[in-house]
This record gives sequence, C-alpha cells and structure tokens, in this order.
Amino acid sequence: MTTHRRLYAATLAAGLAMAGAQVIGATSAHADDVVPSVPPGTEPSASAPVTIDSSASGLKLPQGGTLAAPKVLDMVEVVEDLGGEQRRQETNQTVMMALQSEVLFPEDSAVFNAQAAARIQAIGNEINQQKATRIRVFGFTDDQGSYEHGKELSKKRADAVQAELGKTVTDPNVVFDVRGYSEDYPIADNGTEEGRKKNRRVEITFPRSSG
Repeated sequence: MTTHRRLYAATLAAGLAMAGAQVIGATSAHADDVVPSVPPGTEPSASAPVTIDSSASGLKLPQGGTLAAPKVLDMVEVVEDLGGEQRRQETNQTVMMALQSEVLFPEDSAVFNAQAAARIQAIGNEINQQKATRIRVFGFTDDQGSYEHGKELSKKRADAVQAELGKTVTDPNVVFDVRGYSEDYPIADNGTEEGRKKNRRVEITFPRSSG
C-alpha cells in the first residue's frame, strides 16, 4: 500500500471512530432524557397491592367478645362576657359558671355587694331548670398575700355563694360541695393585674339535664 493510501485509510478510520463516538454520546444523552411512560412503581414489575381477606379470623371478634359502648366526645365551649366578669364553660355533661370576685364582693371581703344576689339568683334558676341535684361551689384567689389567708377567704366566699344559691335552689335532694382553694388552680397569669383579677373567682358547676 502506498504512503498516500495509508494516510487516506488512517484518516478515514479516525473519522469513523469520531463519528461512532458522537453517535454513542448522542444516544446516551437521549436515553437520560427519556420520560417513563408510567409513574414509577406502576410498571408491570411492581408488586400488586396486598389483598385483605375479609373473612380472616384476625379481623373477627373472639368468641363471646362485644364491642365497647359508643361514646360521645366531651366537647367544651367557653363563653366570656366582654368585661370578663363572668365566664361560662359548657360540656356535654356539665355547666360551669365562673364569677369574678369583684362583681360579688368588696376587696378582701366575703360580704356580698348590691349586685351579687341577682347574678347568683339567675344561676340558681338555671340549676332548677336543669334539675341538678349535685352542685360544686369552689372559691379561688390570686397569689397575693399568704396562702393561708387566701384559703380562708376563698372558702368564706364559696360559703356565701352557696348560702345565696340555697334561697333559689330549694330542692331537698340537692347536695352542695363547697371548697376554698386559695391561689391553687389559676386560669390566668398571676404576673399581671388582669390575670390576677380572673383568678379571683367563684366557680359554680352543675350537671346538665339528660332530657
């Protein structure tokens, strides 16, 4: 083979090699851009969903077994008047009325003011309508002063509210549970006067009528 022919053959081979490389590279790039025809996991090789046998023994109640009684969730609704003087908390089972001490008593006192009797009478009328026979009257204070003084004051205030309720709630079957808790069980921040005002309260709780 002459030198000229050898040079031509070498050039042709190099060109074919380059062309082959370009074809391979183009094919590879094209393969990377291919979008699957179906979402991953749904191709024919994917596992079929697990079949559940509705008659399997594990899904049945054991011999003699019974389902638990249906239960209605105890929903809570809280309504507070604009001044925060009275708060009503109602569930499926109970009604709780919280009155700020300031609307019932002068400062550091368990003697009713002029407006107290009417507020308590209204609550007593609702208790009669609900035919409640068990009533809780709990007194609370803020964290100012000694715990012992708060305990005594909160109990005296609860006693006063119970005595006033007794003028309206006259059913002889009614049982009162009267307690004073001092600063225990705060419902607001005692670090502010607004919070302390909410914590100084008397709560009256009674069951709702099932009828």
